[in-house]
Amino acid sequence: MKYVSTRDRMRTYTAAEAIVKGISDDGGLIVPSSFPVLNEAKFDALLGMDYPERVASILADYLDDFSFEELLGYANKAYSRFDGDPCPVVKVDDGLYMLELWHGPTCAFKDMALTLLPHLMVASKRKLGDDCRTLILVATSGDTGKAALEGFRDVEGTEIIVFYPVDGVSAMQKRQMITQRGKNVHVAGIKGNFDDAQTAVKKVFTDPDAVARLKARGIEMSSANSINWGRLAPQIAYYVSAYCDLVNAGEIEQGERINFVVPTGNFGNILAGYYAYRMGLPVHKLIVASNANNILTDFFSTGSYDVEREFYKTMSPSMDILVSSNLERLLFEVMGRDSVKIREIYAELAETGRFELDLSELDLSVFEAGWASEEETKETIATFFDLDEEGYVLDPHTAVAVSVYNEYSLETDDETPTVIVSTASPYKFACDVYNAIAGAHEKDPDKAVTKLQLFTAAECPSAIAELDSLPVRHTTVIEREDVKKAVFDFVAGE
Repeated sequence: MKYVSTRDRMRTYTAAEAIVKGISDDGGLIVPSSFPVLNEAKFDALLGMDYPERVASILADYLDDFSFEELLGYANKAYSRFDGDPCPVVKVDDGLYMLELWHGPTCAFKDMALTLLPHLMVASKRKLGDDCRTLILVATSGDTGKAALEGFRDVEGTEIIVFYPVDGVSAMQKRQMITQRGKNVHVAGIKGNFDDAQTAVKKVFTDPDAVARLKARGIEMSSANSINWGRLAPQIAYYVSAYCDLVNAGEIEQGERINFVVPTGNFGNILAGYYAYRMGLPVHKLIVASNANNILTDFFSTGSYDVEREFYKTMSPSMDILVSSNLERLLFEVMGRDSVKIREIYAELAETGRFELDLSELDLSVFEAGWASEEETKETIATFFDLDEEGYVLDPHTAVAVSVYNEYSLETDDETPTVIVSTASPYKFACDVYNAIAGAHEKDPDKAVTKLQLFTAAECPSAIAELDSLPVRHTTVIEREDVKKAVFDFVAGE
């Protein structure tokens, strides 16, 4: 299968090239030239597989530079790092399920792809005969940073630099990053928000001077954000796997449609669900759940996408995003793969901070969208814990999804079986979760972890419990305009 750029579909890449490059030379995102078909025979085979086998089977249809056996080997290595089932589907009520994606080494859904991406990256370089060192540049709103740092830690032939908004992540997310071990890892806080970090990193990728200077050092840049196809593609598998698990458990009949509710900011997670739908997964609705930074809700409601709005720092910081990169991939598909129109739209966004589309001309019928305020998110965490017999503890991002689903359900009376995509352990946001559930206030994250565990009896992941004993290794904080300089400072200081 060939891959094309959203901004020039005549520009093509192999699967290995797509993974190594991360982003197209023209600034567009790299997408598959077509979607494999999830037919009945394929689905029957997937039902009998374990999770690594399902991942390898799905990826083999996309990554034809790789054999199934290669991909299975990488998947087995990646998911051996998880605590039990990498993505269990937990029934919380009749017709309502949690797809828990946070049982990996950093306790967030980004582990589902970022434990696998380093294997794909190294193998792709080998297939291309590329002996340059790879510099992974990452902008993070919280979870991607730690997952990428852990995934690429001490991987031969790579360096990784993560930029995070210094005041825009949770205390635990920040601590996970600044205590990161590894001889090839670098971390810097940015005085700004995630959009500032993401925009600055994208500029470095397409800066001819930066590319040339790094090339002279034998270094090529790539990304671990969901702009990289090698990061996005593995996420398709957990939507398919969740459906298989529900069929195997007798919760749904094969061929029956289901809903997925996805908390999202950069639009990568739910885009993977859309790709699964395009392959033939029986999906009724993909429900986009936003927090107070509800630019996606506005777009799916009105067709207007306007980043010139107030930015909110919320208790669900991984969704505190106004420039949703992966929306470009969706628009490419629903606009007939017209790369000229995509270039025009994103040129207008860069120039004016907004664009507006006629939704009647776009096939977005599978999508619904809603958002939850801070108060609604807090209330949802508390009520869900009280109402569930087992005392289910939601992290704030998953709570946004539950809140949006509750409103959708009341408005539509839709009784379709529904999967909430649960994206992080509540212990990554212990202060806010404890405050919501206990009606108390604890600002110290370590004390909040202890109190939350005592109050709920929910097990705290060891990766969180050990953080208070780890030394701080990364203290750099920069202005947002100094990202390029920081990249070269880190490279020079190796």
